[in-house]
This record gives sequence, C-alpha cells and structure tokens, in this order.
Amino acid sequence: MENRNYVFWLIGICVIIFILQSFIPYINDNFTLVSSRVLNEPWMLITSMFLHGDLVHLLNNMLALFIFGMILENSIGSKRFLIVYFVSGVFAGLIASFFYNAALGASGAIFGVLGTLVMLKPKMVVYVYFMPLPMYLAGILWALIDISRFFFPTGIASAAHLAGLFIGLGFGYYFKKKFGDKYFDDELNIVEHWEK
Repeated sequence: MENRNYVFWLIGICVIIFILQSFIPYINDNFTLVSSRVLNEPWMLITSMFLHGDLVHLLNNMLALFIFGMILENSIGSKRFLIVYFVSGVFAGLIASFFYNAALGASGAIFGVLGTLVMLKPKMVVYVYFMPLPMYLAGILWALIDISRFFFPTGIASAAHLAGLFIGLGFGYYFKKKFGDKYFDDELNIVEHWEK
C-alpha cells in the first residue's frame, strides 16, 4: 500500500491558511466555527480545523500532527488516517459548538489521532512534559488535564479535545477488533498485514 504522506499536506495547508489569516480578516470571520451559525453553515465544522488563533497554537498543533500523525499514517495507511482525522475533527467541532461560542484549530482531529494510537500502540513510549510515559498513560493524563479545564477554564476548547479523543479510541477499538491484536505490535508497521 502506498503511503501518500497526507500529514505533510495537512500541515502545509494549515501553515498557508495561517499566513493568509494574517492578511485577510474575511477568513476568520467566515470560516471559524461559530456555534450560532453552524446549522446553517455546516462547512465550518471542516474549515475551522485549518484555522489557528496564534503562532503558538499553530506550532503546538503542527508538531503533534507531525509526530503522531506520521506514526498513525504509517501504521494504518493514508486513507484510514484521513478518515480518522476528519471524522474526529468534525465530531470534535460539533461537540465544541455546544460548549463554546466560537472555536478553531486542528486539536480535535489531532486528539482523534492520539486516541487511535492509545488503542493501537498502548506501550509506545512518548514524552509528556519531559516525562517518558507509555501511550495509554499519556492518553489518561491528557484526558485528565482537559477534564480539569472544565473547572479551571483556560480558553482552550477542552470539550473538543475530549470528543476527538473519544472518537479516536473508538476507531482504535474498531481496528483492533477487525484486524486482531497480533497486528498491533508497537514495533510493527501494520499496513503490510492489512493489505493481505
């Protein structure tokens, strides 16, 4: 199966759109997810995934997308990766519309990627705040941080993160049930097995 490296395309699109956002206010005004308009303009669920509030927001999301997106895309293939990414992002945006007046960013989609990896590669070691943790513990920690933000708001769309994580866990569970645990060794590229 050919890996098309869609992660790089997604990063490139987000960077280009971020640059355009700086010069064209129309983009933010019309493509950010606004809860009061989402029923009449449902494309906001997708367009908002490519917008970012500031450079730090963009860099954090793109770094996470590069690291974890590459792992997932190389593991499950480009088409499945895109399905996980966009379904997680749209669902995260939909849930966010019930909690926030406006939201933007790729975080919900990226948390979908993280959730899928939690299920598929639970023993893979990642660094969270400079601590090495297995992926399943990192997932629990990320979820707890976002839950805590409901009690101590920070302006971060934690509901979108949790919604994306939830959908990602569902995708990971589905893939494991369909293809079996033996294909999800943390050291294996499972694409080869799936295509047989």
